Amino acid sequence: MISVDAVGVEFSGSTLFNNITFNINENDRIALMGKNGAGKSTLLKIIAGANKPTYGKISAPGDAIIAYLPQHLLTEDDSTVFEEASKAFAAILEMKNQMEWCNQQLETRTDYESDEYSKIIEQVSELSEKYYSIDDINVDAEVEKTLLGLGFLRSDFDRSTAEFSGGWRMRIELAKILLKKPDLILLDEPTNHLDIESVQWLEDFLTTSAKAVMVISHDKTFVDNLTNRTIEITQGKIYDYKTNYSHYLELRKERREQQQKHFDEQAKQIADIQQFIDRFKGTYSKTLQVQSRVKMLEKMEIVEVDEVDTAALNLKFPPAPRSGNYPVIADGLSKAYGDHLVFNDVSLTIARGEKIAFVGKNGEGKSTLVKAIMGEIDYEGELQVGHNSMIGYFAQNQAALLDGDLTVFQTIDNIAKGDVRTKIKDMLGAFMFSGDALDKKVKVLSGGERTRLAMIKLLLQPVNLLILDEPTNHLDIKTKEILKDALKAFEGTMILVSHDRDFLDGLANKVFEFGNKRVKEHFEDINGFLRNKKMENLKEIERKG
Repeated sequence: MISVDAVGVEFSGSTLFNNITFNINENDRIALMGKNGAGKSTLLKIIAGANKPTYGKISAPGDAIIAYLPQHLLTEDDSTVFEEASKAFAAILEMKNQMEWCNQQLETRTDYESDEYSKIIEQVSELSEKYYSIDDINVDAEVEKTLLGLGFLRSDFDRSTAEFSGGWRMRIELAKILLKKPDLILLDEPTNHLDIESVQWLEDFLTTSAKAVMVISHDKTFVDNLTNRTIEITQGKIYDYKTNYSHYLELRKERREQQQKHFDEQAKQIADIQQFIDRFKGTYSKTLQVQSRVKMLEKMEIVEVDEVDTAALNLKFPPAPRSGNYPVIADGLSKAYGDHLVFNDVSLTIARGEKIAFVGKNGEGKSTLVKAIMGEIDYEGELQVGHNSMIGYFAQNQAALLDGDLTVFQTIDNIAKGDVRTKIKDMLGAFMFSGDALDKKVKVLSGGERTRLAMIKLLLQPVNLLILDEPTNHLDIKTKEILKDALKAFEGTMILVSHDRDFLDGLANKVFEFGNKRVKEHFEDINGFLRNKKMENLKEIERKG
């Protein structure tokens, strides 16, 4: 059992959270929830030992292994993928090497009566007891199984980690964590860099093989499927619910309704007392009663209503001219980078008003096809963008294209037109920009903040063909819901590249699956596709068996 005991954190005189206490037990799979800035990542780092609290302590058994995957990593580039993942077993391999050295010493030395010889006997006995108490592990097989599950190909195993993007390096770190079989796994946004199949594999692994897990995630489906407990940080306190995310939302709503009821009752009581004080404060015969009521007000513990995210803003794309019947037509499309063939002989037609999801493993060509449609890369074959198509494009690097010298407010004010100008602050608030944040220069914003700002810009432009490449990576659940509602109301044609199942659910009515250099069309929504895909995977495993 790991204990969080009266932990508090203060920054520059203000309290982030105060006197937080709870235990983490085996088989707990905890979702850590709360608004951006509530302190979720800070608490995770404290439990991991990466940060120190201002006061309070974390207690864990001496032999407990706590593994932590942060949102951002700094990794070295001196290993292959397989070698880096194998470092998870460094302690076991070191133990084995020490045992071999001890045994060699005992075979070659002849000073049987010396203290040194006795110490080596004790050392090898102690090491052997530890080493043989560990389950027999085929290191290479375990590393291979985990890397394949997280989306790597066997051909990747001998490649240098330096050749991989930050997202893929994150997967290598995740593989190392899972291979250590820790007592507690702490994960901060683990699904941001995983495709749908890898998310499903991780979900299954954590559900069936992990001892205890605490996760921060904006992937609602992942959190719901994985967790059996939800801890919410709000206004410096925690609420601990022994249930998954969806049920927690219902319980939280009931809690806030009760708080509001008590708050309203207390407000009426305070108003009545204050009215009595104001009316009789100069009346001699009522002096004691007035003083009594003044003291009552001073001692009264004010009921707090926990923060409610009131960003229930109804965002809508402005109307755009009608496009032609077929906004995108591809015929015999192929793309290669040098000797690396991304996809070959792709033919597809996207009709006006269709809502398409591009899905498949990373590296199979989803973003490449989007770039071809946008005219950003050359290719072989035919590709036509239809008559009168007005494209709204959200690229993965969209945030980098913003003008860094403008403030947050200026960025939106410069393009807002008509009635929406009166709602700029509401819209920025819905995407977590308020107060001093409105006057921040774009160049000082974090990557996540820039992503949200770029998304607002897109929502203000009249388009009839919308192309979004991984739009939800830096959005929290509430903000994603606001965006999703806007997209549901969008009347034009839409292409979504995403690994977020919950986000795609209800948005896409057709799926294009990228894999094996091909693009396969599925005439069903994302849930139907996933049901069938799981069946296909089982058949593939049976055939291999």
